[in-house]
Amino acid sequence: MKRNILRELLDSGKPTIATHMLTNSPRIVEIIGYTKCVDYIELCGEYTDWSLTDLEHFARTTELFPEMTSMMKVEQEPRVFITTRALDAGIQNILIADCHSADEVKESIRAVLPETPQDKGIHGCAMRRNVGYLFECGNEAWAQAQRDTVIAIMIEKASAMEQIDEILSIKHVDMVQFGPCDYAMSIGKPGQGGSPEVQNAQRDMIERAIKKGVHPRVEIGRFEEAREYIDMGVRHFCIGEDLSCIYEFIKLNGENLRQLLNK
Repeated sequence: MKRNILRELLDSGKPTIATHMLTNSPRIVEIIGYTKCVDYIELCGEYTDWSLTDLEHFARTTELFPEMTSMMKVEQEPRVFITTRALDAGIQNILIADCHSADEVKESIRAVLPETPQDKGIHGCAMRRNVGYLFECGNEAWAQAQRDTVIAIMIEKASAMEQIDEILSIKHVDMVQFGPCDYAMSIGKPGQGGSPEVQNAQRDMIERAIKKGVHPRVEIGRFEEAREYIDMGVRHFCIGEDLSCIYEFIKLNGENLRQLLNK
């Protein structure tokens, strides 16, 4: 089984940097890897089209860079299927979206953990890519790799915030991230993710997570946005995503070039 860089960084108390991908192109994975600036790439499976083969290609390409690992964002349904197939494809870490309660968080975690009496998970052994198809299927190294999976939980529903202390106390919850867009919708204020009420809820989640010893992660668009969160104690960030980078580059440079041509 392969090293899980994100697990090693968390366990050693070091900060982490990630970026998102809304495409599933191995070429994008490679070009991100060549920067040597991120510790892991999050494939936003909730938003992009993908096949089971795409998951393998994403994991396989990530492994070209020994100091970088992978994460899959898992949507509400079918959680168990997506979680197990992502892990078995070789993606090493999981971000669970759309949990409404502590019970849903617990059930999501069971999909990660091995189905042993001590772990009480439901993830069984399978002859898939993460075990070399034939060589480590269901052995102790495989079981430990599932335990080492970094499990992050999106806190993006009003009901999840109401149960935040219980969620933060659940074993195997390693990271939490606030989702302002969905949270605003869940409190009846769609489109108001930047409102004081929603931003205060995010700060409350961050403060509670730090007190509980759970790592809060924050999504930012540019590195300058990190300062206020660093001052709060946040050490984990996910910055940008591929489609926005393309859009912003073309829009900025295209508009400026058009102005030059029209002079």
